[in-house]
Amino acid sequence: MQKNLEEKFRLFCDSKNLEINQNQILAIRKIQDFYDTNFNLSILDFFKKKDSKKGFYLHGGVGVGKTMILDFFFNLISQKKIRLHFNEFMLNFHDFVHENRNKRDEDIISLFVKNLKSKASLIYFDEFQVTNIVDAMILGKLFHKIFSANIKIIITSNIMISELYKDGLQRDQFKPFIEIMKKKTNEHELIIDDDYRKSKDNQSDRYFFPLNQETNFKMNKFFRIISKDKKKTDMILNIKGRNFQINQYYQGIVRFNFDELCNKNLGAEDYLEIIKVSEFIVIDQIPQFNDINSNQQHRFITLIDIVYDKKIPIAVTADNDLNELSSAKSLKEPFKRTISRLYELTSSNFKL
Repeated sequence: MQKNLEEKFRLFCDSKNLEINQNQILAIRKIQDFYDTNFNLSILDFFKKKDSKKGFYLHGGVGVGKTMILDFFFNLISQKKIRLHFNEFMLNFHDFVHENRNKRDEDIISLFVKNLKSKASLIYFDEFQVTNIVDAMILGKLFHKIFSANIKIIITSNIMISELYKDGLQRDQFKPFIEIMKKKTNEHELIIDDDYRKSKDNQSDRYFFPLNQETNFKMNKFFRIISKDKKKTDMILNIKGRNFQINQYYQGIVRFNFDELCNKNLGAEDYLEIIKVSEFIVIDQIPQFNDINSNQQHRFITLIDIVYDKKIPIAVTADNDLNELSSAKSLKEPFKRTISRLYELTSSNFKL
């Protein structure tokens, strides 16, 4: 990639008929600085490399274009690179720990990072967030090793670094990670008033509400159309010794009731396995959320994050209009991202 990221971005926006926003241009310029420091070094700059920032952390509200910008940058990078959902990354780490449980913790982390280094010099985490206490306690040591190995990190998040894992259990043990991130990354906030996912171009025409007989009829008709000429087969997934059965599986077209996915003891690793065999997902009967069913809502947030990251289109039936879905108090902020992503995932622009 040459020193003309801003010019390339303007051409990209023109080709996609996207409005060029000056705050996004500012973010592009910051990313250009990050790239020049880490990937476009001159001989004079080489000796400064050890102390340079190893990460770029872009945060801001939902639907402001964070993912679009870092996707654009990531696609231009020619170095070895990987793009991972953070849940997927941590599951890989915990699996590695389990496989090497006879070794000391420090040795395991070093081995994991060495393996990571062989695969990529740049890792991209989209919509980074920390909700798991086990992850929170290990991230400081893990990212210290990652940065020490000169692996670069780019991140989007709705949350500034200092607010990550806020009010989480034993947050004091998470503070070393915050300090490492502040020291080793360039943090930039992208501020835009509008949520682009809610634009007229992203009208949610695969989002059916309220939950009644008429809505059910519309969804059944839609499902018959998309599953036409596809054979229904038995699909049983074995996930770490546990069987998960998909009752309605039509050669990649799958249909679930909300309770099947979110009212059972399922998590990110289950959703990742389901996504692997899915090309289109229908989810029926999404309820209103509150403090009573917050566990189900938390699973739903994780599910939609993974579905969005893997670019799987969906159709849903829900208790209320998308803008009127309620939330548990503790999940109001992350649920804003879920609502925004549902706009895009259920839009006809998000192709089958």
